[in-house]
Amino acid sequence: MDKKLQINFSGLTNVNVELTNLCNKACWMCGRRKVEREHPDLALKYGKMDFNLVKKIAKQLPPNIVVQFHNNGEGLMYPRFGEAVKLFKNQIKCLTTNGKLLIEKADEIINNLDTIAISIIQDDTKKEKDEQYKIIKQFLKIKGNRKPYVVFRLLGDVDGKKFNKLNGIVAKRVLHAPMGSFNYVKRNPTIPEIGICLDLLNHLAINTKGEVSVCVRFDPKRVGVIGDLNKQSLSEIWNSKLRQEWIELHKKGQRNKVPLCKTCQFWGVPTAY
Repeated sequence: MDKKLQINFSGLTNVNVELTNLCNKACWMCGRRKVEREHPDLALKYGKMDFNLVKKIAKQLPPNIVVQFHNNGEGLMYPRFGEAVKLFKNQIKCLTTNGKLLIEKADEIINNLDTIAISIIQDDTKKEKDEQYKIIKQFLKIKGNRKPYVVFRLLGDVDGKKFNKLNGIVAKRVLHAPMGSFNYVKRNPTIPEIGICLDLLNHLAINTKGEVSVCVRFDPKRVGVIGDLNKQSLSEIWNSKLRQEWIELHKKGQRNKVPLCKTCQFWGVPTAY
């Protein structure tokens, strides 16, 4: 990676690559499920990212940043998941998953990803909880001491005692309203001292079609989209006039003038339950 490209991506630390928006779990607090029920006109058009687009993204990214292979879907449902991950040789490779396919995709995960976060949700059914825990224990046994490092992501009021006994780290997160990052349960998200959303400063998210958004907040109306990889380079989008204008509004304390940010209470700082 040449110095010019590194300068063009100054500040970028994290990119979400939505390999697929398909999901094999119907979480009760999922915004996309609420949209399907109540606003079908805004529902996602389900599909997967063209593998040539995955290659295109991998070639453009600077080294040593985090690449997360999910956004609105379950990344492990991507047919060529293992192949896709291997394209990102110089990045830190991560995935957040519901865990249902950990055993089936073990060969594509182990020694391929650097970290994997497994989401355990509040008020999940007993059947789902028991099945998930069984799969996790079996996966950990298969993985042994090999990569990836495992994070147990507890969403909401979840008893984490049994996960504290497993080989990994427990990360607790507050729940928010299904339709977006607002109306947080128990406590509001942490606000950084600089008063600017950290996601806006260091994050991008690419959906299955190649549309690029400023962050991974739930956005059924796509008001956070700032570019299209089918028409622009990732560097052009990162340094776009629109993104710079949104940053300037945040710097002035006017995030309420940014279409996506005005309905969001998240500031880019994960907050524990």
